[in-house]
Amino acid sequence: MTVRNLESLFQPRSIALIGEASDTDRRILRNLLSEPFQGPVMPVMAGIDSMGGVPVFPGIDDLPAVPDLAVITRPLEEVPALITALGERGTRGVIITRAVPRDYTREQREALEQTILEASRPHLVRVAGPGSSCISVPHRGLHASSLPITLAAGKAALVTKSSAMAGAALRWCRENDSGLSHIIHIGAATDVDLGDSFDYLATDHRARAVIVYIERVRRARKFMSALRRLARMKPVIILKPPQVGEEEIDDFVYDAAFRRAGVVRVDDLEELFSAVEILDSSRVPGRDGPLAIFGNSRSLGLLASNALRRHDSSPQQLAPESNEALQELARRNASSHNPLDMGVDAGADAYDRALEILGKDRRISGILALKAPGASDDGDAVAEVVARHAKRLRKPVLAAWDPSAGEAGLRRLAAAVPAFSYPEEAVRAYSRLLQYRRSQTLLMQTPPSLPEDFTPDYEQARLILSAALTAGRDHLNEYQTGRLLSAYGIPCVDSRRANDPEEAAAVAAELNQPVALKLMSPEVQLKSQAGSVALDLTGPEAVRAEAEAMLARLHELRGEDVAVDGFAVQPMTRRDGAFELTLGVRPGGPFGPVLYFGHGGTETEAIADWACGLPPLNMHLAREIMQRTRIYGLLVDSGLRKPDLDAVALSLVKLSQLVIDFGAIESLDINPLWATGHGVLALDAGVGIQPQRGDPAESLCIRPYPTELNERIELPDGQCLNLRPVLPEDGPQLNAMVERTPPEQVRMRFFQALKSLPQELAARLTQIDYDREMALVITRDGIPGRAPLLGMVHISADPDLEQAEYDIMLDPSVAGMGLGPMLMHRIVDYARQRGIREIYGEVLRENEPMLKINEAMGFRIEPSSDDPGLMHVALRLDGSGA
Repeated sequence: MTVRNLESLFQPRSIALIGEASDTDRRILRNLLSEPFQGPVMPVMAGIDSMGGVPVFPGIDDLPAVPDLAVITRPLEEVPALITALGERGTRGVIITRAVPRDYTREQREALEQTILEASRPHLVRVAGPGSSCISVPHRGLHASSLPITLAAGKAALVTKSSAMAGAALRWCRENDSGLSHIIHIGAATDVDLGDSFDYLATDHRARAVIVYIERVRRARKFMSALRRLARMKPVIILKPPQVGEEEIDDFVYDAAFRRAGVVRVDDLEELFSAVEILDSSRVPGRDGPLAIFGNSRSLGLLASNALRRHDSSPQQLAPESNEALQELARRNASSHNPLDMGVDAGADAYDRALEILGKDRRISGILALKAPGASDDGDAVAEVVARHAKRLRKPVLAAWDPSAGEAGLRRLAAAVPAFSYPEEAVRAYSRLLQYRRSQTLLMQTPPSLPEDFTPDYEQARLILSAALTAGRDHLNEYQTGRLLSAYGIPCVDSRRANDPEEAAAVAAELNQPVALKLMSPEVQLKSQAGSVALDLTGPEAVRAEAEAMLARLHELRGEDVAVDGFAVQPMTRRDGAFELTLGVRPGGPFGPVLYFGHGGTETEAIADWACGLPPLNMHLAREIMQRTRIYGLLVDSGLRKPDLDAVALSLVKLSQLVIDFGAIESLDINPLWATGHGVLALDAGVGIQPQRGDPAESLCIRPYPTELNERIELPDGQCLNLRPVLPEDGPQLNAMVERTPPEQVRMRFFQALKSLPQELAARLTQIDYDREMALVITRDGIPGRAPLLGMVHISADPDLEQAEYDIMLDPSVAGMGLGPMLMHRIVDYARQRGIREIYGEVLRENEPMLKINEAMGFRIEPSSDDPGLMHVALRLDGSGA
């Protein structure tokens, strides 16, 4: 559904507990009453007058007030009727604690879920569960849980579908004197699911970070859209263990999805809870610099350094002035003091001086203080020094502390900084935090323009696939595959079709060079195993003889009635020094098709060096997939053999567009793809197909670029321009438009005078989620990223599609040509088509041209309640009036 009414689940003012006076009910009531919840808690149970000192009411109609939230523990068959009764009274949040029985069939489970949804939807009642064992929000005094542990307030939220994980989090918080801002156990997620939870937490300032435990994902597009939005606003750490019986590719797909969203994946519970500790008590690194390591133990310093190397990082050089200043503290002379060994007897003064020096080093992204027991025995004083500096510094400070160095000091230290027993634990937690920052930086980078103006032959590809599907085929033959790839600009070996041995011989004579011969039959997939491929055939007679032999072998294996499509005759190709790569498309379960890249050739499976990513791709995302393979390092460092890596990345982008356009493509494997300095060449490929159902874009978990909105427009002076949705590559041209616009006009758009756009802002405006946002740009002709931008209108909708805020900007060169009203009409039409109910904006009072456009279009215009210098403008799109 939406985020609407989720405040009734997470911020209720009154609660009803509807149960049976069981032990579970008593535990839940005790938890509700044990927290400082400010509103009434009203049990509803038959046959008793009170429970836990609280009056009990016999039925929902007997309640003295309408509960915002109802916790239902009664049998599942009674739940839909209870939801209906509660919804009619005005309740908007329900928690169903009972889980669906394990012996329910899939049909029974789906029928129950549908009945619950039908009961909740008329009144927009939001439902957590069935099987939701814990909704806990400490700062609201809410602990709606059957688990026997209460929760202290913290800064990170936990979202999970696992009751065991919710219980583990509660136990960990109690044992480590820590807390969480929320525990949201969604259970079966019939209504409120992971996406809804992410959307809610994205705007809750008390959740500074979010940790997630999942096992499977449903509603993948909603999940990805909400997760990407959440990860842009705060750190997200995910634990997703591989499933028993799950294919390796399935886990690779999840990994690709998490990378695309910009979240950090951890491997185990220890890491997940370490992330809670560091997020709860530390700052996210402000830059990607070295971690400064210092302490009173050379051994601990070496362990920390080695741990950094294992996490794809290593201690880097400090600033020269820092190294020079630290020499006075160092146990021995060294060219670099990272890690810094101050000697076992180093006391509070040494730690104080080291932190003062390191705190001034702008290269450093974080500091790790190490403490082993020493002769000075002033661990408590050292801990106090570290805690004091941690509060002062703007970069994260961590500690690895031997408890025997001082228990009291360790407690004070742990209250101020993430404190770990071992340096490896501290480094691992810090590395995950730095990984989050790096992933966000990666996503904010502007992708380069395509190295060529890529325009696929959509109609040729459609005809090829349509003909094969009409013939009842589940894969394309070599000839069809080559034509399909060529239609999307991927160079292939020249493949010529021959209907019989005579035609094959004639083709060979025409080519007049050694050829490869392949028999094409829908019943033969592995041609090498069926004797249906021959290489290096010279002359027509050799080709004719081999073609006849292939037919004879096939008839012997499959009978005389076996279907034969003919032969593919291909000139033998040699490229000395070419790298053999593989790339293609595979099914990705709930996430739709995924693209992969890796080491190719006959030993692909044994080498197992590949990485995958989700469409749609641009050049930047394609390169990121390539960089995650081992062979990429060889490609980069291959000297004179270095291949054209842009051509390889572009091939991935082209395959991405192919699967976006055609849901009929179930799988596609190119192996090998030869890569040289002159480009790429697909030597062999196979394409699996299936009947296409509906819009192919709907099978993708990330909504692709909406090409249907592309339009050619003509200005009154005869100029022809392009109107299209924004692309990530447009970032530099958007900034160029801002730079050539007078400061006063820039202020009308951004409410401040900017000479240029910060990179992060330019990325946010151009790298959008087409599921939730839209930006239309006007450009001159040219490749995106190079073609000048002349105007842009942008809307950002809330998850409910209830409202969308707009903003607009035009290049001064097109002022007075009617582009402002045209862009506004286009974006309003788009918002209406998407089902958005209202579009609104904030306009400076002195921006009279914009206000005139608003008035002409029927916007309601009134002074802003937040700022006297602004006017609030709004237009209803659903016909409900102003």
